[in-house]
Amino acid sequence: MSILVIGEKPSVSRELAKVLGANAKKNGCLEGNGYVVSWCFGHLVGLQFPDAYSENWAAKWSFAQLPMIPEEWKFKISENSKDQFKVLKQLMNDRNITEIICATDADREGKCIFRYVYNLVKCQKPVKRLWISSLEESAIKDGFHKLKNSSAYDNLYQDNLYQAGFCCAKADWLVGMNGSRLFSVRYNAHLNTGRVQTPTLAMIVKRDADIATFVKQKYFTVVLDMGFPAESARIDEEHTADMLASSCNGKTVTVTDVKKEVRSISAPKLFDLTSLQREANKKFGYTAQQTLDYMQSLYEKKLVTYPRTDSQYLSDDMEQTAYALIPAISEHFGFGSVTEPNLRAVINNRKVTGHHAIIPTESGVKCDISALAAGEQNILKLVALRLLCASASAYQYGAVKVTLSCENTDFTASGKTVLESGWKALDGKIGEAEKSDEKSLPDLERGMTFTAKAVKSEHFTSPPKSFTEDTLLSAMEHAGAEEFDENAEKKGLGTPATRANTIENLVKHGYIHRDGKKIISTDKGRNLIHIMPDEVKSARLTADWENKLIEVEHGSLSADSFMNEINRFVTELVSKYGSVDDSVSFGENQSSIGNCPKCGKPVIKGKYGWYCSARCGMNLSKVYGVELSEGQLKSLLSGKETSYIKNGRKTIVIPKVAENAFNGKTYYNWATRKE
Repeated sequence: MSILVIGEKPSVSRELAKVLGANAKKNGCLEGNGYVVSWCFGHLVGLQFPDAYSENWAAKWSFAQLPMIPEEWKFKISENSKDQFKVLKQLMNDRNITEIICATDADREGKCIFRYVYNLVKCQKPVKRLWISSLEESAIKDGFHKLKNSSAYDNLYQDNLYQAGFCCAKADWLVGMNGSRLFSVRYNAHLNTGRVQTPTLAMIVKRDADIATFVKQKYFTVVLDMGFPAESARIDEEHTADMLASSCNGKTVTVTDVKKEVRSISAPKLFDLTSLQREANKKFGYTAQQTLDYMQSLYEKKLVTYPRTDSQYLSDDMEQTAYALIPAISEHFGFGSVTEPNLRAVINNRKVTGHHAIIPTESGVKCDISALAAGEQNILKLVALRLLCASASAYQYGAVKVTLSCENTDFTASGKTVLESGWKALDGKIGEAEKSDEKSLPDLERGMTFTAKAVKSEHFTSPPKSFTEDTLLSAMEHAGAEEFDENAEKKGLGTPATRANTIENLVKHGYIHRDGKKIISTDKGRNLIHIMPDEVKSARLTADWENKLIEVEHGSLSADSFMNEINRFVTELVSKYGSVDDSVSFGENQSSIGNCPKCGKPVIKGKYGWYCSARCGMNLSKVYGVELSEGQLKSLLSGKETSYIKNGRKTIVIPKVAENAFNGKTYYNWATRKE
């Protein structure tokens, strides 16, 4: 008799098997010591496409098909995972298997990955849940010692977690499938819409529109030079500024007020996934997906704790572990030490609902960091450094604001002096450090006088800044926050685990592109948002749904109530927009972005992406299965190299044609090299 352990992916399952002593390799599993350890391949089972439900839904897209709301949801087995599904089905139905341990990631998505398979094979064997935050041997052993019956979780949190995950998948299906068909037929074009994707795109388009329509305005100030500068308030009329500068030049300036105070900035919280992605983008320029890929690799190497967390806090039982890591981090990474580390500000059980904040593991602060890929090195150092910063003292500085008077006009001068560097002394150890804004003033007192040299200074108002991965993630996280009660647990678009994929999908569909660190909408993206009604692109509505999914997790809102709201939304959307609109042209963009490197013919865009207009056989849009973004393709067509990260490894794509022979045929791709 054996116990079946099912992990989310092979690499994680192998680590579990090592600890359990299941070392014998079999077809799709590992056996030994009373255990059989197998795995899914991520979403081995998922929701069926509309075609599988009825002939009507499989027919050419039309308004008559809509709304598509399945009475009973159907599931499909991933085409690339059918063999592994057969393995799991056989194992789950094996008489020698007495119980099953669900060892997928302990979040919404992980719970659904397991339950979809469990339900599809109609398994009824008892299930226990493994809940761990790292793949270190000690953490795995502790997790297996603390296994709980699935029913124990079902009555508390876990069944609700599955219901929330299933609701999320169904909502994405309903809004995405119905919305894409509805607006594609309405505007006679192939359009992709999504519950989270479209509101995110709308924010980017709005920001770009604000930048494009911004009209800079000139204004002036008068600056007094007395060995230190003092500046007037904004002056809109140039002649007024000229007159003030002339009247004050060479005149007496009197100090009328001096305000001094000590200010403090507390140490930062630990990283959740979103805050880590933002910091990695600021310091290293990494995309959200790159950071997630690096983190997943580090997690599987047992060097960091679970990456897809939305908490920036540690639970009480992690306190001693965290304190023990601090001196090891200081020594191993050479960041400097924290004299009296204090983590009490980030120890809070109530703010750890699933997984605690990201921190390095014991293995992570002992590893040979030089053996890691460059990106992994940077992310591991960033995670380790944040634990040090979170334990350090506050950053303290003295702030001085001085008011001076000349010719009956007030001028101000300000100064800033660092009193205690605290955590900021550590923060600049890696990546791009913040520029120091320390600015000293002489010791000034009320009544002191000076003779000033006065000059007019010209300024212009600044437009909003384009989104970067950092600022877009922040905007997604806080979207709609003003609409909620401050005590609402979740606000924003998507979850930390899904935001990177949302951004990448927008790039993949050609709705946005990256320009350096900037994220900018394309013509296609702007056109899509232009025709989308407010209810589809509303960040507030999508953020509200995400908040309600959290309520489903906690059992304060039923899954049926949530789905009834989604069904009503889709039905009303179809009723309102279920007619052709000829006033908007949204045809395919046939303009070329360059010439094919194989045949020299124009590269144009069709329904399924960019292709050679001569159809010469050159695969322009993919490299070994990796989809290239519009920006990457433009770089290649202009003769510039680009790159992508897959499984923690960086691949350089070269603007040259590579011939690859396979099964008697020759395939043409972009040339590559590993880094």
